[in-house]
Amino acid sequence: MDHLFSHIQKFKDVSVLCVGDLALDLFVYGDVSRISPEAPIPVLHVSRELYALGMVGNVMNNVLALHGKAHVVAVTGEDTEGKKIEDLLKDKDVSLKGVVKAPQRPTMVKCRYSAKEQQLLRVDYEQVGDFDLSVYKKIVANALEVLPKVQVMVLSDYGKGVLHPDHVIKPLMVAALKQGIPVIVDPKGSDYGIYKGATLVTPNRKELKEATKMPTKTDEEVLAAARSLQKKTGIKNVLATRSEEGMTLVEGEGKSTHFKTTPREVYDVSGAGDTVVATVALALGQGLPLEQAVHLANLAGTIVVGKIGTATVSAEELEEALRHEDLDSGYSKIMNISQAQDQVRKWHKKGLKVGFTNGCFDLLHLGHLALLKKSRQECDRLIVAVNSDSSVKKLKGETRPIQNEKTRTEILAALGFVDLVVIFSEDTPYNLIKALEPDVLVKGADYTVDKVVGADVVLKGGGRVVLVDLEEGHSTTNTVKKMRGSEPTP
Repeated sequence: MDHLFSHIQKFKDVSVLCVGDLALDLFVYGDVSRISPEAPIPVLHVSRELYALGMVGNVMNNVLALHGKAHVVAVTGEDTEGKKIEDLLKDKDVSLKGVVKAPQRPTMVKCRYSAKEQQLLRVDYEQVGDFDLSVYKKIVANALEVLPKVQVMVLSDYGKGVLHPDHVIKPLMVAALKQGIPVIVDPKGSDYGIYKGATLVTPNRKELKEATKMPTKTDEEVLAAARSLQKKTGIKNVLATRSEEGMTLVEGEGKSTHFKTTPREVYDVSGAGDTVVATVALALGQGLPLEQAVHLANLAGTIVVGKIGTATVSAEELEEALRHEDLDSGYSKIMNISQAQDQVRKWHKKGLKVGFTNGCFDLLHLGHLALLKKSRQECDRLIVAVNSDSSVKKLKGETRPIQNEKTRTEILAALGFVDLVVIFSEDTPYNLIKALEPDVLVKGADYTVDKVVGADVVLKGGGRVVLVDLEEGHSTTNTVKKMRGSEPTP
């Protein structure tokens, strides 16, 4: 797991070229309280609107959210919507050099209308078909200019016309193969022969069935269809995404691996495939084997379906998911931030007061135990936030922590007066306190209230800050010094 953590942290060194169909996504949110008198349809009272980049733009969004670098090559119209796309790209510090203008075609727009986390209607504005040859030449020229600067290329094909088999896909595939750059394809249609030479294609179950004319319900059927696809097209590897049943990776040498999903409430699957593609691209660009890259992508996909709209997954969220997966599943008290938020909501609904304290807890001693016991006396449920290994190292020096975060959290979770343990990677737990909104914040009396991180958040929410007396003569730092033969600090 340490190996995978290090690769996630190095995503910032990877550049991905994203080529494909691009749309402007509009999300309209509101409430429904009545049925229209004009027709048996709900009336949506709009409360907010959100614009985002869709299709290949969402792949780019996910690359950036995971701290990678992204270049996009796509087509927009010369219209207001096209200008909005340019503004969104500028906001993300992405170059506009790859954007090709096609005056004869309007910019694609997809509008999604939702109420109470439920999508009511989607309206698409689009014109599908081939572009002028001059547009294709600009697409290829823009992509070839960037290609030597990236580690991975993604072709995001929605069948709208940008990825023409002969004018775009073929020349880009040839150039990438010549330069040794892996190519990941999010495919469309039934003729996957146009993607020959791709490192990986990522069809969902339905797309795999359409491409092979074979059943794809069971594990065995998915494997058979994927291997048939490899044989017919010359594509090296196939990753079949299967919704709640996870993913199946079939590699060129005949090896197959099935990845299960983590049970989670699904709110929206919009763009989940883009998250998977972006994660695999960054992982491959970092040199991870394909199986490990897909492992990370599966975790990312599981996270993103729990969000509303065409969402993204951050590097920090992916690290949390990986960290939680690495922890002993028997310790149900150990949660990531998202799970902790859900648990706090449940406790609050029951009228329980939630307490919060934090620390490195490197070598658990009597001083720690006294703090935790007194903290639990101030509330009905106690959350203990633990600094991650990287955070401890930054705060305490290169020789710390003595015990890794897995060990530290499991020891704390085994204590009867601790109800929930969560790891945070920042220097302070301020953002975690904002996210969890505890009723009671507990720290040692060596602090004053104005110096307690997060005190302003808790007090503003009507909560309390409690300072408890510490047991004298107990310190992890001094214990470590004694172990190393140094004089303890007075």
